[in-house]
Amino acid sequence: MTTLKKGISLLLLISFFLIACQKKRENNSVKKETVKNTNLTNKKIIAYVTDWNKDQWGSNFERANQITHINYAFANIKGGEIVEGKDTDSLHISKLNELKEINPNLQTLISIGGWTWSGNFSDAVLTNASREKFANSTIRFLQKHQINGIDLDWEYPGLEGNGNVHRPEDKENFTSILRLIRKKMDSLSQQTEATYLLTIATGASQDYLDHTNMKEAQQYLDFINIMTYDFCGGWSKKTGHHANLYAAKSEQAEQSVRSAEIAVQQHIKAGIPVHKIVLGIPFYGRWWKSVLPTSNGQYQFVQGNLSGSYDYYQITDSLKQNKFTAYWNDETKTPYIWRKKDSLFLTYDNAKSIQYKTNFVKEKEMGGIMFWRLEGDDGTLTKTIYKNLLID
Repeated sequence: MTTLKKGISLLLLISFFLIACQKKRENNSVKKETVKNTNLTNKKIIAYVTDWNKDQWGSNFERANQITHINYAFANIKGGEIVEGKDTDSLHISKLNELKEINPNLQTLISIGGWTWSGNFSDAVLTNASREKFANSTIRFLQKHQINGIDLDWEYPGLEGNGNVHRPEDKENFTSILRLIRKKMDSLSQQTEATYLLTIATGASQDYLDHTNMKEAQQYLDFINIMTYDFCGGWSKKTGHHANLYAAKSEQAEQSVRSAEIAVQQHIKAGIPVHKIVLGIPFYGRWWKSVLPTSNGQYQFVQGNLSGSYDYYQITDSLKQNKFTAYWNDETKTPYIWRKKDSLFLTYDNAKSIQYKTNFVKEKEMGGIMFWRLEGDDGTLTKTIYKNLLID
């Protein structure tokens, strides 16, 4: 073989080697991306959003890549049909849908009802005809706004809630409307070849479960968001931790003791597969003033009616300005604030307590985490959930 031919052969060999390496790198990149996408579908991070505000997402829309689902809250019920809650809803939902350009895995849902607008649920699902009317309206709403699913936030079937109409029949009618919506979604999927989500928000109490048939209802649901917060607040006779992961030993003898762990156990016992259960986290805290100083205000009878709530970003701002002093309860795995000068006790979640909750979700093999609401965060909590649930 001549020197020229040897040189050409060597160049061809090098070229083939470089092309093979490039393909290998490309294949590895595709493989890594596939793993990431699979991970995102296995664990859910669900953000409740009550408005569209571009400043909430940041200039690079970083948080759009830190969540898997957006539940836009809330749609209302009028005349037995789902309707926009505000005149600006169409614009806001459209803007939220645009975030799919940033995160193609992101899914958007409309949440119906909530504490304020659950009053018409019982009437809307009372009869076969009314359920047909309501279910058809959910499908029209889904198609109109080009969203991925429906989240029913009925607070609460068979219970008064915010002074709502309620009936013993709500228990069975709730299951019936879920079955009907699922049937209509499946029919729509056959036409569009798209998949649609049906989810609910549940009360974190045995009372809620006693007034619903979750063992049957869960069959029609993709996942179930437990509102594991507001265990106590301005309506309570005693202070406490409003979103504690575990119950304090001093409280465990009381029948009314509540915790996220207890709520999850109750839901599993009610017949819900653990992989469908999503743990709720509050991005706000609840406070009381004029609280007795024993145990830094924890578990004390409330003196007077001075109470309220702060968003998480307000709490962190006050901590930075030394207006608050933070403490930690290692039994409940929760932070709290005690301010002696005005006897203020404040219960909330922070990055540390959320790490315990994400670990809990992973250990129990639950479906993921949802939070109320995105607007309350300064970016820290969303990032903590994303990092601990989907990355670590």
